[in-house]
Amino acid sequence: MPIRPAAHPEAAPLPTAHTRPAAPALPVPAAAAAPGAHPPAPAARPPEPAPRSAPCTRPARISAAPPAAPLLAVSGGQLVAAPRPAPTGPERRAPRAPSSNPYLRLLATPGARAFTAGNLIARLPMGMFSVSAVIMIAGSRGSYALAGAVTATGLAATAVVAPFTARLVDRYGQARVAVPATALAVLGSLTLVLCVHFDAPVWTLFAAYAATATTPNTGGMSRARWAHLHRGDPAALHTANSFEQAADELCFMLGPVLAATLCGALFPEAGTLVGAVLLMTGVLVFAAQRATEPPVTPRTTAAASPLRTPGMPALLAVFLATGAVFGSLEVVSIAHAGGAILALQAAGSCVAGLVYGSLRPARDVRLRLLLCLAAMTALMSLPLLAATGSAALPILALCLLVAGAATAPTMVTGMTLVQRATRPEQLNEGMTLAVTALLGGVAAGAAAGGWLVEHAGTAAGYAAPMSAAALALLVAAAGRRTMNRAPAQAR
Repeated sequence: MPIRPAAHPEAAPLPTAHTRPAAPALPVPAAAAAPGAHPPAPAARPPEPAPRSAPCTRPARISAAPPAAPLLAVSGGQLVAAPRPAPTGPERRAPRAPSSNPYLRLLATPGARAFTAGNLIARLPMGMFSVSAVIMIAGSRGSYALAGAVTATGLAATAVVAPFTARLVDRYGQARVAVPATALAVLGSLTLVLCVHFDAPVWTLFAAYAATATTPNTGGMSRARWAHLHRGDPAALHTANSFEQAADELCFMLGPVLAATLCGALFPEAGTLVGAVLLMTGVLVFAAQRATEPPVTPRTTAAASPLRTPGMPALLAVFLATGAVFGSLEVVSIAHAGGAILALQAAGSCVAGLVYGSLRPARDVRLRLLLCLAAMTALMSLPLLAATGSAALPILALCLLVAGAATAPTMVTGMTLVQRATRPEQLNEGMTLAVTALLGGVAAGAAAGGWLVEHAGTAAGYAAPMSAAALALLVAAAGRRTMNRAPAQAR
């Protein structure tokens, strides 16, 4: 039976594995085991306390591998120490060193990979629906003007409805609002397919596509989760925002290609149907990850809109002008060289976003925004110089690839400022307002770029994105004083 010093107060202290190596056999003190002595009666022994820990019989769990603690027992009046076999399980495994890659460390956050996978599946259809609708409606009704009007109506409806959807997400939680809102948007997409297929009246096309405006901003909800998981860690938030921007560029680069392929290879409605299935599946997977969902903060009083936050109007104006860069560049490039060349601009932005996320976050984020906008203005002059100089198509493609390098850093820095200027309980609403301003700028830039192409030619049309970038720089410089008064939220 094991010897417990607490049970024999008259015995001398026994050696332990922590103080000296145990000999194979040690003499037992006479008081503990005298030869020929009878053991005391059970009633005479003091009550034995419940064992709490046995330092002599359990190996300490430390990072270095200590000598195996022996097993002590009494045999034939002698205290015998039997060697314990060395542990081979998790106790001997050295802790794994953290990865030096910031994106691997980011995705190692518990639950991050699951909600990121759902978010990417749900975000891919964002680049599919408009292209699919244009192909489907134009092929059925023979009018690109009607197809453009329907998609423009859906964009306008999204700009009005999206902030209210985001406000409901902040108030009641992502899962409770995103799933029914997505179901309503998917129902609108399926209704549009039926209206086109069965040659329904024109007004039904507008109504059906407007119903898709309830689609939640999955990118904003994902950024809100990162802000909740890494609040108080600016470096991790910087990497997370860069990752989300790169994901945006990747989805908007692959979405139109996938939609055009499906509509051309299968049937005109295939792009919309596949997009609806992907959207619903991705949102269900995303909403099922409740462990990483930001908690809902109860509002005791009616909170003011993020539009009234100091610095927010200036930021939204910057996003509006930046959206005009994207919209005008898309229309002019399609008219000049076809839509496939736009994938290079998105690829350059995606790579630049990943590289930018691996850098240290800026101490002065507002100054960094000015530098990014200045770089974007300078780089947007490259396609203009290539087009007006009658450069070959590969030269223009290279210029678009380089011009995209400033896009993602600008968006990442702008979203960082939006997060800091928005109250934590209104984060989804604040980021959705930024996305809404961006979409409004895309629509305005597309209209301006189309007007320039029609009246001045495609080469001169590249002046539109450069001018829009310069306007964004001027707005940011003029509003920097108000942005400096924006309260920084610690997350």
